[in-house]
Amino acid sequence: MESPLLSERSRVFDRADPYAVSTYVNQHVGVHNIRLPRYGHPEACLDHRKFASLDLCRISYGGEVRVMSPALENVFHLQILLRGHCLWRRGRAERLLGPGELLLINPDEPVDLAYSADCEKFILKLPNRLLENVCDEQRWQRPGEGVRFLQSHYQLLALEGFSGLLAMVCHEAEASEPLLRVQEHYSQIVASKMLTLMPTNVSREALTSQAVTFDRIAGYIEGNLKLDICSEQLARQASMSLRSLYALFERNAGTTPKIYIRQKKLERIHASLADPNCPVRSITELAMDYGFVHLGRFSENYKSLFGELPSDTLKRRS
Repeated sequence: MESPLLSERSRVFDRADPYAVSTYVNQHVGVHNIRLPRYGHPEACLDHRKFASLDLCRISYGGEVRVMSPALENVFHLQILLRGHCLWRRGRAERLLGPGELLLINPDEPVDLAYSADCEKFILKLPNRLLENVCDEQRWQRPGEGVRFLQSHYQLLALEGFSGLLAMVCHEAEASEPLLRVQEHYSQIVASKMLTLMPTNVSREALTSQAVTFDRIAGYIEGNLKLDICSEQLARQASMSLRSLYALFERNAGTTPKIYIRQKKLERIHASLADPNCPVRSITELAMDYGFVHLGRFSENYKSLFGELPSDTLKRRS
């Protein structure tokens, strides 16, 4: 795959010891370990640029190598295969990636990759806070546990305009007189593009309009019950003060936004437990899907609303 993503102007290592390259990657791109065959003397190459809060990296180890990491902590990795092949593993699942394919790794996901001897990759590292800042600026709803991408593999050409955007970013990164403000602007565009092109747990529906009604807010809540929606976020989404939001709920629902949201979550769980056609692996897992982390309190609230424990509802479905 011919690629305009970084050039020799960004060269840090050329035909170097793979372990020296790995040490550098640990410092700048992501914590990992590599395993090399006992035979041969592979020579690694690395191009690297810091770009505002992003890191741009082009890497080849020059030999077969296995790259492993328990997790990437607070960063996302977007990896594009330029040459060769890479075997991705997660548990029992595995996939062989070829040139032009893209791998997206969330911060809490373990990494287990096996590179072919001729493998070359472009890696984009994004900090978690960049994606969160974009969500907040756009007034998109993100879960309390953080932004997560729901799909790991893509064909780069299927992501409209993304390849060209990365090429522009790399060109700007290698400019003779880089401008930080321009770099920050491009970084936000990259994060925004990823959040719109790739499936995530972020809801990009905004409530803002000239006249936000209770029905619109209630519909928004109903469509996003698995998200961690708090009153402050809901007020920002509706472009109204917190006091006005509370008054709207008092007039239309006779309760506070927090209690209303909790009740709707419980109603959805109750419907799932009562429906014999709805697969439920465990009550605990279902409760946590809707944000109930204190299971004792969840059971109390459930019984207060429906007069029985969740386990009783599940038993009655048969």
